[in-house]
Amino acid sequence: MGRPTIADIARRAGVSKGAVSFALNGRPGVSEATRARIFQVAEEMNWRPHSAARALGGARADAVGLVIARPARTIGVEPFFSQLLSGLQAVLSAHSVALHLMVVEDTAAEIEVYRRWTSEHRVDGFIVVDLQLRDPRLAVLDALGLPAVVLGGPGKGAGPLRIWADDREAMLSIVDYLAAIGHRRIAHLAGLPHFQHTQRRIRALRDASRRLGLEEALSVPTDFSDAEGAAATRTLLSRPRRPTAIVYDSDVMAVAGLGVAGEMGVAVPGELSIVSFDDSVLARIVHPPLTALSRDTFALGEQVARSLLAVIDDAGPDRDLQMPTPRLTVRESTSPPAGGSPAGVNSTGTVDSASEPV
Repeated sequence: MGRPTIADIARRAGVSKGAVSFALNGRPGVSEATRARIFQVAEEMNWRPHSAARALGGARADAVGLVIARPARTIGVEPFFSQLLSGLQAVLSAHSVALHLMVVEDTAAEIEVYRRWTSEHRVDGFIVVDLQLRDPRLAVLDALGLPAVVLGGPGKGAGPLRIWADDREAMLSIVDYLAAIGHRRIAHLAGLPHFQHTQRRIRALRDASRRLGLEEALSVPTDFSDAEGAAATRTLLSRPRRPTAIVYDSDVMAVAGLGVAGEMGVAVPGELSIVSFDDSVLARIVHPPLTALSRDTFALGEQVARSLLAVIDDAGPDRDLQMPTPRLTVRESTSPPAGGSPAGVNSTGTVDSASEPV
């Protein structure tokens, strides 16, 4: 049997289709006994309101959508997304709003989900992550006309509300710190190269390298997975003049890199300093614990959810929201490079002010 209709319910209950419509939509015009019989039949037939019909009636879906176009294997082990989802759910659940989550393989599939969920009235709005260079999704969302909040930015001109933190400033804080303790060969295992935040971090490292006079500053794009993080680390550490510090764009890659260093007999932090761009329990329970950029990702998820609900209610902020820049938490995975000394440290152990990073 296909999806039961109002006509099917009417036949089984022995009433008109109009009576069924009145009963199921809470309208007057049927007795309480008839209404109860109609509801009982509808339950027996496992009837649910058709989403397209709900859309025509202007009813809310009481759900928001999040579609992520990344390899599925990377999402399952990524602490950033688990914390973000927890923050989203904490706020949405309190307002009896569901979160529809789908992981797809590419942007074209993501856009198709946006169109389908909108036409079927599955959601009242969307959360968008991983902003891309010349992102095609923004024009599609604008044409669909549903509220949206973008995690990432900053934005230029009109468009959906953006909530963002300063990736560039965060990366500069890492490079300045590593240079200050003596590192001159720094590698960066970056994320997917078409993401805006990946490019901001790559440019920040390049700009800092020129300003600080580093010997080498190399960015290597990856897919954020532990496998690519491990493989890229192995390649870097096999070079004749390997980097003395590696910055990873995720803590999953950083932990994988730490494992490779141990496998290759490269001491951390004695011969290699490791910094993670994300900070989670993974970064804190390994040995040595990882120096990392810390932020409250759970609170970020809460803010995104609150903002989207406000936008749906036409009460959202009139400007983009900048969240606090992630702060560098120094732990035991970083130290001055072997045979080197912190920049600007003289024989008395004090810092020469002229050598402090700008």
